[in-house]
Amino acid sequence: MILVGIDIGKNKHTFSIIDKNSGEILLSPSDFSNNLKGFLFLIQKLSSYTKSKLLIGMEDTGHYHFALLKYLLDRRYTVALINPTTTDLTRKLQGGITKNDPLDSLTICDVISSNHRNKPYRVTTLNRFDLYEQKQLTRHHHNLKEELNTYKNRLQKCIDIVFPEFNSLFHSKYGIVYMNILKIFSSAKAIANADIRSIRKCFEFKGQGKRISLSAEQLKLTAKSSIGIPSVAEEIQIRHLVSQIELLEKQLSEIDKRIEEFSLKNNSPILTIPGISHFSGTSIISELGDICNYTKASQIIKFAGVAPYHYESSQFTAQHTAITKKGSKYLRKTLYQIILPVISNNEVFYAYYTKKLNEGKGHRCAQGHCIRKLLRVIYHLLSTRQPFNPELLV
Repeated sequence: MILVGIDIGKNKHTFSIIDKNSGEILLSPSDFSNNLKGFLFLIQKLSSYTKSKLLIGMEDTGHYHFALLKYLLDRRYTVALINPTTTDLTRKLQGGITKNDPLDSLTICDVISSNHRNKPYRVTTLNRFDLYEQKQLTRHHHNLKEELNTYKNRLQKCIDIVFPEFNSLFHSKYGIVYMNILKIFSSAKAIANADIRSIRKCFEFKGQGKRISLSAEQLKLTAKSSIGIPSVAEEIQIRHLVSQIELLEKQLSEIDKRIEEFSLKNNSPILTIPGISHFSGTSIISELGDICNYTKASQIIKFAGVAPYHYESSQFTAQHTAITKKGSKYLRKTLYQIILPVISNNEVFYAYYTKKLNEGKGHRCAQGHCIRKLLRVIYHLLSTRQPFNPELLV
């Protein structure tokens, strides 16, 4: 086996070639540019060896390796992606105190030369690379949701200052009428001084949707007796925040539509689990990647960072430990978002959750147990391509 270690950089990459059997360095660390000319130089150096005997390793970090990874996969090379932490630990175990690109390319070769049963890397494929877009979309969805929550919290703060009674007039926030009023009249004072006909226009909208019971007259009457403080600064913020919220919701709608298209194309069996949507299902499979890289369910539990720490020293063994929170934070976030719907829609998961509560576990701890159970189910479904069958759960 011929090993190729590539240390990824922004403008240039460094690679080394080693014979795994003899340990001989066939090519000392060399640089190539992160462009087509550089890629062709790398392929020229690799052409001396049989493609089936080559294993190329690189760190799965940042985004600078995406173009090179796709280029190599398109040409049917075998590429192993390595967690940067593994490379760092290997360097330290070897007594290395200096980090530089040439040495790191050799260290990557050492990592992928491992003969351990549990490989410290994951071989990637074109199929896995196709999940890249889905991963980026679902992560973008997560990030936009966080931004949206931030803007909504700031909006509520402003409303509490200029018109604290406003929210009590509506059964739910952020509806069409709710946002129209804030967009045009950004305070109780502005509503109280406005012409009733202008206020009524805020209640008019086309299309489907339930009409609210609140009238323009009631709104104006409440505004006149409001304890809100007139503030030009808060009114400007409200108008800007409403615009930001509407923009983010429009962007989320666009993303969710594309995610659903990917989900229907994937036709993943985990969608047969009640409580898992197109978004959450796509997020899970894109974060996990190729299921063939896992040999047992405990590996994806570890990858999700929901496995509890095991602490044992001499005669002491900790009975209560937190989860590791290692691996993909996006996968972990999705799992915690969907576990309550899964529990609510499945009697076995509900019984398991209740059992853990009766054992004295807290709500969050019981959720963690259910998430690990769910991941074992997901691993089975993805490995066998079988649909979810609640009768098989134990």
